[in-house]
Amino acid sequence: MINPNHLPIIFGKLDENIIAVENALDVSIVNRDGQLFVTGDNKERALQILRKLAEKAEDGEAIDASTVAYLLESQSDGTIAQLGKNSGAVAITTTGKAIKPKTLGQERYVDQINKNTVIFGVGPAGTGKTYLAMAMAITAFKRGDVARIILTRPAIEAGEKLGFLPGDLQQKVDPYLRPLYDALFEIMGQEAFHRNMEKGLIEVAPLAYMRGRTLDNSFIVLDEAQNTTPAQMKMFLTRIGFGSKAVITGDITQIDLPSGQQSGLNEALKITKGIEGIGISMLTKKDVVRHPLVQKIIEAYEKQDNQREAKKQRLVARRRS
Repeated sequence: MINPNHLPIIFGKLDENIIAVENALDVSIVNRDGQLFVTGDNKERALQILRKLAEKAEDGEAIDASTVAYLLESQSDGTIAQLGKNSGAVAITTTGKAIKPKTLGQERYVDQINKNTVIFGVGPAGTGKTYLAMAMAITAFKRGDVARIILTRPAIEAGEKLGFLPGDLQQKVDPYLRPLYDALFEIMGQEAFHRNMEKGLIEVAPLAYMRGRTLDNSFIVLDEAQNTTPAQMKMFLTRIGFGSKAVITGDITQIDLPSGQQSGLNEALKITKGIEGIGISMLTKKDVVRHPLVQKIIEAYEKQDNQREAKKQRLVARRRS
């Protein structure tokens, strides 16, 4: 039974959510006095989608076109039944919004963070890998599970030279750390962030600042890890102390290192695989929760990359023959 009060959320702006379900499954969905009536050959599939949408509305989640698209895709590959089993809120924003995993991949990622000491979260932009890690770090800090939060990124010059930016070193690298600040402000609030930062309980710094330190009783998030060198990654992994948890996030398709330089993230994924206490969560384009267009863009780039790789393999084969 769907709560009639949740129907506006389920239907979406201009009924866009319901229209998407109707078009995808070739069914008709009608609201009559707070009750939904579904007709069509795919009635049962539509009802399953509606029940999942109702669950999300009941939990206070926002529902949009990307939510519906993901549910439809999950239904097609049979994973929809597993969705929502580990989707409790990992944090609450300053506005009272619950932050929850929205996809099965995100649920498994959160589960890996809960179970392991070191976690690699790898996937394309928009999969929530950094945001969820930040949310869990803040929750652990508020609960007293850790005494500090440390957020870090390699300050890679992605087409722009640091030396030509105005200000001192901290001001030069701040733009590279801005996404981390934005997430902190939303989840913790600017006042609480600045208060804890002044006390040294929250640190946002370039990866180079981690050298020579041992980080005990801390929740550490290393973002954009695909831009670490193997030496930097080894340095970071060996900084982790007692009572700490480290989440390492990155997108191996967006490496900004100089040509020919191996990514520390790629190497670490191979070296640490199978070590107890280390979890690896591979998110995919299916876990993208930004605008649906982002998923299409990722697919287009993947297609181009596959074509280039196939062409490269053909050239190698010709040279050998």
